[in-house]
Amino acid sequence: MERYLNLWAESLPQLLGSTLAVTIPLSLISFAVALLVGIVSAGARTSRFAPVNWLAWVYIWVFRGTPLLVQLFIVFYGLPKVGIALDVWSAAIITMSLHTGAYVAETFRSAVAAIPRGQFEAAATLNFTRMQTLRHVVIPQAVRIALPNLGNNFIDLIKGTSLVSVISMVDLFQTGKQIASRTFEPLAMYSEVAIIYLVIFTLLTAAQSALEKYSNRYVRSNNA
Repeated sequence: MERYLNLWAESLPQLLGSTLAVTIPLSLISFAVALLVGIVSAGARTSRFAPVNWLAWVYIWVFRGTPLLVQLFIVFYGLPKVGIALDVWSAAIITMSLHTGAYVAETFRSAVAAIPRGQFEAAATLNFTRMQTLRHVVIPQAVRIALPNLGNNFIDLIKGTSLVSVISMVDLFQTGKQIASRTFEPLAMYSEVAIIYLVIFTLLTAAQSALEKYSNRYVRSNNA
């Protein structure tokens, strides 16, 4: 056991370095782009213009229906065959953003669908424009409804970053894999990697819970 503890202590700085330099920045950038993609796609899915609606549906269908690992292989190893060569960061960000964006789109679409139609009718009686309805009625309620699922989408994205090791990106998991191959201690190293992911998950879950309580404070006060 002491040998494992010493190995963990020696490898921790390198693992944390990969986490801070690759895993967390990759997750944050990809999720920020995924939010934009998801919002646009959700709007397109609710559009009355059939071609736009159909294109959004196809995008969501493809990226939700195929594994992230396969998508990474297609983008990084497949696209160069048609003249589109991407570096590992670009390939990882594009793939993970599009993959997560498909789930974010459905999260926002379902959140908007959960808003009672009476809210829209009330906005119409107040002569709200479409933008005013979105700003004052739809978006505040949709964000509150979507928040738990968005948090889950972000957590899934962080765990999914472990797959970028297949395109030679040196993230947390790949660093642990390299140390394991050098020390011949796969159980110790992969356990340490798992613990780091668990710590990140625990911190994000706590932050998500606090954010949900903060966003629901007016709902509780109005129901009191």
